[in-house]
Amino acid sequence: MNIVISGASKGIGKAIAKRFASQGHNIAVSGRHATALSTLRNEINKLYPDSKLITFKGDMSVKEDVLCFSNAILKEWGYADILVNNAGTFIPGSIHNEEDGILEKLLDTNLLSAYHLTRALLPSMMNRKSGRIFNICSIASLIAYPNGGSYSITKFALLGFSKCLREEMKPYGISVSSVLPGATFTNSWSGSNISEERLMPSEDIAEMIFTVSQLSSRTVVEDIVLRPQLGDL
Repeated sequence: MNIVISGASKGIGKAIAKRFASQGHNIAVSGRHATALSTLRNEINKLYPDSKLITFKGDMSVKEDVLCFSNAILKEWGYADILVNNAGTFIPGSIHNEEDGILEKLLDTNLLSAYHLTRALLPSMMNRKSGRIFNICSIASLIAYPNGGSYSITKFALLGFSKCLREEMKPYGISVSSVLPGATFTNSWSGSNISEERLMPSEDIAEMIFTVSQLSSRTVVEDIVLRPQLGDL
């Protein structure tokens, strides 16, 4: 199968890429940092040599980069079987006093990257009447919290996008799942003084997505909510 993952050079996206690569699938990933992409390529080539990998260095908050990424995928494969919209960023703050432009910046990364990449790859899925789309939302898509500000706004919006897409894709045999992880051990938590043991491992999020991807095409898991055992932070 052809698996596309945005923002996959580290964290949850990287864990997802490695989980699918472990089964020999073709993987296409985007990332902003060449070094991180090179590290991922080396790891996958060493551990899973049967998996063919496309790496794309680009900023998914920029529409032109998103379209270059999708064009490379379609040129190489012609279609995607699974799309994981994972690109995102977190900037803490409050609506009443955060820096001007933060909402627009987070919308570009957390919402519009998924919107543009999905629209670019959907026609090939719709023509084949098959495919799965996973949108990596957040617990912040469900619950507003202090210092969440524009980040939570954009994650609520991504969940809304996912719900609308689910309804639209029903006649085309394409499943759409909203993935809502709580606190997960990634670089976002570096320097927070929160113990790794208090957070979920990225590999658990990847395992859940992989498991859902193996279900019959007659079954859709619409919402995947995961939280640390001790609850939200």
